[in-house]
Amino acid sequence: MSENSTVNIQEAVKQKYAAAARQVTSGKAACCGGGAELSACDPITTNLYDESQKGSLPADAVAASLGCGNPTALAQLSPGETVLDLGSGGGIDVLLSARRVGPTGKAYGLDMTDEMLSLARENQRKAGATNVEFLKGAIENIPLPNNSVDVIISNCVINLSGDKDRVLAEAFRVLKPGGRFAVSDVVVRGEVPADIRRNMELWAGCVAGALEENEYREKLARAGFSSITVEPTRIYTLDEAREFLTHSGMDVDAVAPQIDGKFISAFVRAVKPATAVAQPAAQKSSSCCG
Repeated sequence: MSENSTVNIQEAVKQKYAAAARQVTSGKAACCGGGAELSACDPITTNLYDESQKGSLPADAVAASLGCGNPTALAQLSPGETVLDLGSGGGIDVLLSARRVGPTGKAYGLDMTDEMLSLARENQRKAGATNVEFLKGAIENIPLPNNSVDVIISNCVINLSGDKDRVLAEAFRVLKPGGRFAVSDVVVRGEVPADIRRNMELWAGCVAGALEENEYREKLARAGFSSITVEPTRIYTLDEAREFLTHSGMDVDAVAPQIDGKFISAFVRAVKPATAVAQPAAQKSSSCCG
């Protein structure tokens, strides 16, 4: 993918999620709550958190959840660990993780969008979370040192990046030897029509940028990870495909049957080997995504 294409994708993503944050702060529900303007990703973002989790968090943190899974329910977190959430949005997964790692642990959230960072920090204040820090930056250029994080989580964000190899290399760099990669993401099984890949609205809605399952495994391995697994958590049906294609401007009747059952939400796990040598930080660039 060309640098210009990557920048265009990132700008589309940034605008989409800035709009989502503004929608929440204005008192309206974002995508997972059924907001009309962001309903292109409704089938993916609904019903991810149970009532006990949602009830213990600020309402705006729940309303701003735009992910495709619940990595905090699947990742194994222990007291005292340091966790990093790539593309932390309104902060729901960071706040849930902070409770699990406890006062001796630390939960970082990384996001590129000022509006989401402002919302997340307000949610942190409301939750009274003192072991949380939200960082501004790109998931391709993580602003943390080598070997500094025990667990990396992410919720339907890596598929938004136009440079996934760089994201995975950075994740590998900041993880401690033996550290775990445990993310929810949208994954593809089989071929997807080219029109979907080119559609910016679907990039920002977590669909068009999704990697094919075997390609995801290969990229993780190339970055240095081992013990790679991809566990499906939800398979999207034809009816759900119709729903998120409705807002894309595409011919729904023509495209939907071609992607029935091919998009899945999955929990992707991998480990940085205990003997791994730290890699240098990725070179800084003007582009960003998070």
